[in-house]
Amino acid sequence: MPRVDRFFINKLAIQLRHQAVKNSIKDMGFVQEYDSMKISQKGLYALQAMMMLARHADQGAIRIRDIAYEEGLPEKFLELILLELKNARIVESVRGAKGGYQLRRSPGEIQLSEIIRLVDGPLAPFADAEQLRDLIDRDAEHRALYKIFLEVRDAAARILENTTLADIIEKGSSPPKKGRKKKKGEASAVLPMVVHGNSSRN
Repeated sequence: MPRVDRFFINKLAIQLRHQAVKNSIKDMGFVQEYDSMKISQKGLYALQAMMMLARHADQGAIRIRDIAYEEGLPEKFLELILLELKNARIVESVRGAKGGYQLRRSPGEIQLSEIIRLVDGPLAPFADAEQLRDLIDRDAEHRALYKIFLEVRDAAARILENTTLADIIEKGSSPPKKGRKKKKGEASAVLPMVVHGNSSRN
């Protein structure tokens, strides 16, 4: 079989498996859409801004426009995100000519889970923990599957709860090129887990 044919056949097989998983989850009456399993744009912006503040933690307060410029984020949207982080006492604002925002705690004391929970809600790759435990209790036919989902959810939560801003900026993450502007319609990368903003916190 020609190489190009094998490529397209493999690609089609992956797409079919992906659709089968989606259909299985929907058919079981699962709470969330499979395609929604990603952190929101707002959550991603918050993480990028916090990484930038962590990289420059020893430089004092940084102006919103400088954060937006270095990370290529929309300034007005970023302002709202930083205000939310300030109200949660994760960052603090400094007034004056050299004012701006800075971390309220050291990068090593701020977990990724804290940021994500604040902006997007509970950490839940496959629904929240209580929903999964309820499904495990009442759906005997699919109990083994829901137990796997709960293990995935707990593993992802543990990683985020045990990873700080200091950890990720120390892993060779170089700052972005200054002034990079996202092209119209350009999608940002997303982290591979779901955060549900309307369910109870876990």
